[in-house]
Amino acid sequence: MKYDFTSIIDRKGMDATAYDSVGKHKWGMEPEAPEEGFDFIPLWVADMNFATCPAITRNIIERAKHPLFGYFNHSDEYYQSIIDWRKSGGYHKDLSREEIGYENGVHGFLSSAVEVLTEPGDNILLHSPVYVGFKSDVEGLGRHSIYSPLVLDENGVWRMDYEDMDRKIKAYHIKTAIFCSPHNPTGRVWTLEELEKAMAVFEENNVTVLSDEIWADLVFEGHNHIPTQCVNDWAKEHVVAAYAPSKTFNLAGLVGSYHIIYNERLRKAITKHGEHTHYNEMNVLSMHALVGAYSKEGHEWLKELLEVLEDNARFSCDYINKTFDGVSCEMTEGTYMMFLDCSEYCKKTGRSLDEVLKAGWRVGVGWQDGRLFEGPCHIRLNLASPKSRLEEAFRRMKEYVFI
Repeated sequence: MKYDFTSIIDRKGMDATAYDSVGKHKWGMEPEAPEEGFDFIPLWVADMNFATCPAITRNIIERAKHPLFGYFNHSDEYYQSIIDWRKSGGYHKDLSREEIGYENGVHGFLSSAVEVLTEPGDNILLHSPVYVGFKSDVEGLGRHSIYSPLVLDENGVWRMDYEDMDRKIKAYHIKTAIFCSPHNPTGRVWTLEELEKAMAVFEENNVTVLSDEIWADLVFEGHNHIPTQCVNDWAKEHVVAAYAPSKTFNLAGLVGSYHIIYNERLRKAITKHGEHTHYNEMNVLSMHALVGAYSKEGHEWLKELLEVLEDNARFSCDYINKTFDGVSCEMTEGTYMMFLDCSEYCKKTGRSLDEVLKAGWRVGVGWQDGRLFEGPCHIRLNLASPKSRLEEAFRRMKEYVFI
């Protein structure tokens, strides 16, 4: 490979939440620090332990050579980079600059949209398992989360339950839904047929959809991310979508998401809220980072990354299902997260999920409590590390945890 996805990079003391928050209480969901003799293997925070694409660091360094960092304008290159990148997937063919807006993170966008589209006390539909951040985006603003559970079919594939969605929307008078595509934490990449059925439910009930598509670039061979807005004419006018280079290129610390909103009324309302609250201002280095990411070299780097991530996912899924009796997982179709079901293991052994989690933490397996994601006896794993680190983590699980 041209790019390095095997080196183990020391991130300790370099402002990395995945390492420096262990044993602390930044979010209240941190793993405990390992016992003496074990180094920590970060399998929790959804960022990667790979060096980012060199085009990004070159762009940042080149801009940083200029000694002034005052107020600035969003460059034409910034908007054109987004347009070209989104079109390269075969969709958003008519995307224009006016339909793109900078956002201080997907959470900022969702929170802003929730405040514009709903009132305190309103109910919002989400799927469960659910990304934990969505819960705070909804409930932190005084709204209520209503979950429509995804269902595992006979082939171990997570599916939407359209009848349940429709029933919940009607029963709870829901007018806004948060959708995740590809889905975190299950790794599902929704097919066109699935998206069409979901949009039909939302259209019938006049529901506006807030679609988090931050994982859109991280899709494995044989699967295709279809932007929710591109499903049909109704979706284009009733779905607002959030994107970012942060998951794809490991840029969360630079903060640089953006929205795509085709409907002029929705776009003006959501943008106006961001302008009036003055929260939504881009960092100049973030702008240059995005331009570097959405470049020819960015495409080349991403192609290699996807090979690494898919290999990690297949290795992990096979190892877990073959080695740990009572623990199961499904091969992900995208993202770099995996959702382990420990229900049978805990039932057979009489051990609680807390005991399993802590057993891993004690030996440096930095996994995450899946109950935060509405998984009753689940663990979420981040697989975006050099394969040697995953192999060591699974060795420790076998020797010290699932025994």
